[in-house]
Amino acid sequence: MIHTYDTQIHYSRDMNGETVTCFRLDTKVSTYFFAASDAKFLLHGYYGSRAGQDDLSFLLHLDVYPHTVKSNLREKGVIMGAYGFEYPCHGIGDYREACLMIEDKAGMTTCDFRYVSHEVMKGKPKLSQKDFDVIPATFEGENSCETLKVTLQDSHTDLTLELYYSVFEELDVITRSARLVNGSGNPVTIRRIFSTCVDYDESDFEMITLNGSWGRERVIERYPLRHGKQLVDSICGESSAQSNPFAALVRPGTDEEQGEAYGFNLVYSGNFTIEAQVAQQHKTRLVAGIHDYDFAWVLEPDYDFWAPECVITYSASGLGTMSRNFHDLYRGNLIRSKYVREERPILINNWEATFFDFDTEKLLSIARESAKLGIEMLVMDDGWFGRRENDDSSLGDWKVNEEKLLGGLKYLVDEVNKLGMKFGIWFEPEMVSLDSELFRAHPDWAIQVPGRELTLRRNQFVLDFSRKDVRDYVYGMMTAVLRSANIEYVKWDMNRSLTEVGSALLPARQQREVWHRYVLGVYDLMNRLTTDFPDILLENCSSGGARFDPGMLYFSPQIWTSDNTDAVERLKIQMGTSLCYPPSAMGAHVSVSPSQAVGRATPFATRGDVAMAGTFGYELDVTEMSEEDLAAVPKQIETYKKYRHLVLNGDYYRLSYHMCDAKWNAWEFVAKDRSEALVTVVQVMSRANSPAVMIKPRGLDPEAMYLVEEVGSAFSGETLMNCGLRVDLWGDFVSKRYHLVIV
Repeated sequence: MIHTYDTQIHYSRDMNGETVTCFRLDTKVSTYFFAASDAKFLLHGYYGSRAGQDDLSFLLHLDVYPHTVKSNLREKGVIMGAYGFEYPCHGIGDYREACLMIEDKAGMTTCDFRYVSHEVMKGKPKLSQKDFDVIPATFEGENSCETLKVTLQDSHTDLTLELYYSVFEELDVITRSARLVNGSGNPVTIRRIFSTCVDYDESDFEMITLNGSWGRERVIERYPLRHGKQLVDSICGESSAQSNPFAALVRPGTDEEQGEAYGFNLVYSGNFTIEAQVAQQHKTRLVAGIHDYDFAWVLEPDYDFWAPECVITYSASGLGTMSRNFHDLYRGNLIRSKYVREERPILINNWEATFFDFDTEKLLSIARESAKLGIEMLVMDDGWFGRRENDDSSLGDWKVNEEKLLGGLKYLVDEVNKLGMKFGIWFEPEMVSLDSELFRAHPDWAIQVPGRELTLRRNQFVLDFSRKDVRDYVYGMMTAVLRSANIEYVKWDMNRSLTEVGSALLPARQQREVWHRYVLGVYDLMNRLTTDFPDILLENCSSGGARFDPGMLYFSPQIWTSDNTDAVERLKIQMGTSLCYPPSAMGAHVSVSPSQAVGRATPFATRGDVAMAGTFGYELDVTEMSEEDLAAVPKQIETYKKYRHLVLNGDYYRLSYHMCDAKWNAWEFVAKDRSEALVTVVQVMSRANSPAVMIKPRGLDPEAMYLVEEVGSAFSGETLMNCGLRVDLWGDFVSKRYHLVIV
């Protein structure tokens, strides 16, 4: 709910005062409050637990006479550093992080945007700008929203800034973005444009981020704020495996069920920064947006620029509620795919089974055995095109290698379909190999700095997707393949970061735009793919999980979580990912043991239970499995089919996390109507003389009776949540499931 009003504030030392225009954004449990002062500065007042129906203007602290810009202009330079601002500008006395820095025609970077007007509208506007029709953002889908647009202007440059606040009241979510419009007759250069800023009057916070590397993406880190700047960022051209565009500020002692948590997630897939700064007076400022590292954007007259959307949610009841807010928003109001609520096929990917060493017969042998086991889709991974026998060549040459696939792609797909299975295929559209027909014909199509040595990685370069001609050419090759056979799934991969960032097409003054134009170009191609082929299930991937972000979720309902498929390592990765991303988006497969990533041996049942916390599939050679494991596959598939509606649509609870307790990891899915739940427990490390552990489910109806199918007894929800389920496990890396159903 959005409420606006004007009010009069009287200063404490005399009868003077000022009129302020107030903006109050309420969700079920939170209130966000800010106002435009008489001097037209947009001041932040409050964000936290829902306030009563009072005039909140006292939270602006404008009644303290010596510290008001209007009445004490001689101390403006001091005052600007004391107040909270909604969208702080560079160069006017606030020395904390600014959201906006503009270089004008004279080369000056100061800007000063003041309030002009506001508008409240139902729903929310689509993000797009000239040359790029689609910028990922939430939309009014399953959950309604309303939007506040606040317009500001810099009188010196005649630029207009529009701040957008969309309130998803039932989800306790607010989204923010900013649009800069050049209404002057001169181009200006954007040096920094962030998406959001929230100022807090205190610094008693801890910051949670998701960090790691290839094979250990999105591991939870938590640390107290200190004076100065703490941040999470990426400058490699993708959201990255090293960092994720998510951060949370939490009070000390906040856990899954109690305490305050403020979550921030940037809907963007390129260079980003989320930074918390503790400044003088122990106040905290959090900003988030496109990283200003090596960034500039020339904004021509009559053009606009949209900063990516930032999703913000507040929880007064711990991290679990924060996560479920994100999950519900993304499933209902971000992911566009028709598969977001649909049961997706259980697939087998041939990569870890064959790598590049396959042909038609090998794939069909995997498909025949898989069909017998109940697997529903075969995905052909890297190696089917050009002269691709290893990762040294042929990226960009998206033509079927019919020496490897005898009879052609359509023959293979038709044969797989005859087995009752669907067929999927792997692409890496953004890349080109040094050894490829495409690079030999168009070396200027790679991102590069002319005259400098290009940095290779996997013997490949990054195509310049800032260029429409490059995107069109690649898309033409992709669509020719996709239309040649009954392909129902695409795995879109991206296996290297950007270096020597420059474009052979753009003029010198626009070269620093390439980082952002590249991301917008990727979005453009993904939008065309999902528009032209709406029935194809798209799964994103980037060296595993290096681009697991809301921008990608906008186009694909699932993302490959990590190339590390070891079940124990996946516990950390999937738990971290679940802080803000729904489990239904996590690509998770059963792979071989010992693990190819870490060499650990784990039981087949445990590998299955861990993979069932995501989209579920297989990544191994079923023609070489043991008889025991083969016999277990149909039962695993039957089990997942029984429970996958909970993974797709249920509420997710982290019950125990083995990074905090080295012994146990446990999680739970609960139906929205609380009629059933699925609890999964993994014993990571066994201990001698260790008592059984009581795992306490969450989210149940306390007054209902639940049959615990594996125990054969019924208990009230209240008893289960307060007393727990007794779990006895013997050995390392073993697991159990408990299905709870109302009787």
